[in-house]
Amino acid sequence: AWAISQLKSSNALTVGTTVPAIMTLMSATEGRQIFAASGGIKYLSRQLRQREKKGSSSGPSSLGSERRSGSSVQQLYELAFCLWCLTYELNNFADVRADFAKDGLPVVALVELVSSAPREKVVRVALAALRNLAACSADVRPEPGTASRVDSKVFLGEMIACGLMKAIGLLRERQFTDPDIVDDVESLHLLLADNFKEMTRWEVYQNEVETGQLQWGSTHTDAFFKENAKMMEGKDGDFHLVKILISLITSKDEDVAAIACFDLGEFCRHYPNGRAIVKRLGGKELAMTLIEHDNPELQRHALQCVSKMMVHNWEYVK
Repeated sequence: AWAISQLKSSNALTVGTTVPAIMTLMSATEGRQIFAASGGIKYLSRQLRQREKKGSSSGPSSLGSERRSGSSVQQLYELAFCLWCLTYELNNFADVRADFAKDGLPVVALVELVSSAPREKVVRVALAALRNLAACSADVRPEPGTASRVDSKVFLGEMIACGLMKAIGLLRERQFTDPDIVDDVESLHLLLADNFKEMTRWEVYQNEVETGQLQWGSTHTDAFFKENAKMMEGKDGDFHLVKILISLITSKDEDVAAIACFDLGEFCRHYPNGRAIVKRLGGKELAMTLIEHDNPELQRHALQCVSKMMVHNWEYVK
């Protein structure tokens, strides 16, 4: 409980003194189980993402140095190391798999870490954790009752949505001294490629939205929504993805916010009564707050989004 309370802190020094103690806890199976049962996976992932973002926001490091503002390479390594240790419990406990799948946060944090390409030792543990996630199984310890199955397919879908395929492609071109990194890169490349072949464009889009990692591509086009607008209803008819898109309008990542505006506008155009649904869920009000945004691209997409909610024959306006 003490370790978890310390991980909730936003103070880098507090976290920095806590994580080495957690690393010691990770050496034993029982320690990993207790830590995971206390919600530790979520807080480790949150800290990893916060530290990585603070480091990358400080700009490129000087030659021969990887100093980061508010965090260090060592702290990123220690956080990623703890997550990697916890992945060894994936096949043994359904709860651990569920925690790693919750909100997609652990996968997002690890993929962002790999994509930022810090020192080799950090890349090594992040890749090793991702590989374990990409190969885990629910066969030995299946989910109880009617709970949704969580296995490698779920995590691979999240990785694809987060852009890991591109990051792995870049890593394959790098020269690494550690053979374990090369092996993990090649293994993930094959697993991701095989899974991607099996996924429909809709599944790729769904994973992208659910992880909040929106990136411009073929799933954010007029043609895609013309074909798939009906799918936005969701299995339960609760318009789950529409609700997520509305929440992403307020994302601090301006590209994500712009894509969310575009997608909502296209949903309004191609789904019967889509305009009323988005308005009822509060999408119009949130989009209108961005019409005077400092970023001209985000401003443009927000304006078009609102216009599509109000104009019935948008193609003639264009």
